[in-house]
Amino acid sequence: MCKVLEMYGANVVGYALEPTTSPNLFSLLNLKIHSIIGDIRDLDHLSTAMKQCSPEIVIHMAAQPIVREGYRDPVYTYQTNVMGTVHVCEAIRQCESVKSFVNVTTDKVYRNNEWPWGYRETDPLDGYDPYSNSKSCSELVTSCYKNSFFDTKKIAVSTCRAGNVIGGGDFAPDRILPDCVRAMKNKEKIFVRNPHSVRPYQHVLEPVAAYLLLAMKQYDDLRLAGNYNIGPKERDCISTGELVDLFCRIWGDAQWEMVSIDDAPHEANFLKLDSSKIRSVIGWKPCWNMEESVQKTVVWSQEYLAEKDVNAVTERQIREYFSRCG
Repeated sequence: MCKVLEMYGANVVGYALEPTTSPNLFSLLNLKIHSIIGDIRDLDHLSTAMKQCSPEIVIHMAAQPIVREGYRDPVYTYQTNVMGTVHVCEAIRQCESVKSFVNVTTDKVYRNNEWPWGYRETDPLDGYDPYSNSKSCSELVTSCYKNSFFDTKKIAVSTCRAGNVIGGGDFAPDRILPDCVRAMKNKEKIFVRNPHSVRPYQHVLEPVAAYLLLAMKQYDDLRLAGNYNIGPKERDCISTGELVDLFCRIWGDAQWEMVSIDDAPHEANFLKLDSSKIRSVIGWKPCWNMEESVQKTVVWSQEYLAEKDVNAVTERQIREYFSRCG
């Protein structure tokens, strides 16, 4: 997100914790944005920073984003994802410059019925696990602030429920393609927990483009604000096993096998999104299919492991995406 904005001339201020992994994409890209190290659980610091920067557009992406970490530390997950959202909304309420606000949640906000069709924005919110449920709560917090404060201030407010993102530069634990890349780096076999689980996988540039397009269009037209799913085409909703098969074929000389974990926490088996609303209302649509998305991820990761210039490959892939899909 920050790299795209930087490349296309935006004035960007970031507010976040120090990167939680080493290596991390933020440091590798040597971004020239105005970076403020802070915690969204610290309302005073966040509010002061927002007033000083006077942003017109706020995109809220800060979160504890890992399902399994939510089971390990539910209190921190709720503090960050629920009260953190309260603090972001409160900071916006106190800042007169904001005109457009996008809160990024997750595809897992819905009550999962394990049905084979995509969830729509009108379906009930009721995430099962602490991460998913905290994001459902974040949606409700945003709706409350919109109704109670932001409508009268003429601030356009949307929430975005994006599918599972893949792409170069993700070093997080407990994510399937980063686990695959780590296995390749260590010359190990890939182990997969839930190969039959279906997810709306998509390249990270897809939702980034959607967030920016939505933030821009609702800035000009308040009527476009709302709740939006952002996911791939139906044929690109594949199982984790199929995703790893694609990775192995494109990477070359890679193998995987299923591994059973005793007392594994509950995760949904089947999850799809219906993204017809954002396609018809905003005009966004997915661009790269799943094979292209995995190929871009593999290219980035192989260049990183070969110690090549990852800033260059990142910029190249961003230009490729927006020249074709922008």
